[in-house]
Amino acid sequence: MTTTITPSRLSAHDLADQLAARDVTVIDVREPMEYATGHISGSLNVPLSRLTQADLPSGPLVLVCQSGNRSSKGLAQLLQQGHPHPVADLLGGVPAWQQAGFPVRKLKGAPLPLMRQVQIVAGSLVLLGVILSQVVAPGWIWLSGFVGAGLTFAGVSGFCGMARLLAAMPWNRVTIGSARG
Repeated sequence: MTTTITPSRLSAHDLADQLAARDVTVIDVREPMEYATGHISGSLNVPLSRLTQADLPSGPLVLVCQSGNRSSKGLAQLLQQGHPHPVADLLGGVPAWQQAGFPVRKLKGAPLPLMRQVQIVAGSLVLLGVILSQVVAPGWIWLSGFVGAGLTFAGVSGFCGMARLLAAMPWNRVTIGSARG
């Protein structure tokens, strides 16, 4: 079986054509929790942190992630390592796949996306701080200020402590391994 995949970025339509011809294996390099919330059917979940140590299938590979950043990093790692088969990544990630009209598969019992969890918790804490400052004591308004400062810091630095804390919660522990889904 021959293929035209070169070390490059594929569009969603190009990937769909390759999948229809059964010429590629899709490797989703996101974390298991992200993979569970929606992935390309038949893809393997191998997080970027384990990509170079994983026993990858032979043949052409296409790496996917949420935005294309992690898959690009994974592509560079595999090429630097001298991966013996053609490797590409999906331009625009899973959202580009969905915008092109292709379906994603969600695992049963998948947690809410982490960003939505952060929004729910942050919004609830701000609201709680405002209510408590009006009903109990004015000092409770500092809870809202603290959450606002944390969200500002997360936006500026790219580090969100609340997201890290929520990701460690039991309801967000998803174990997929390298199973095809």
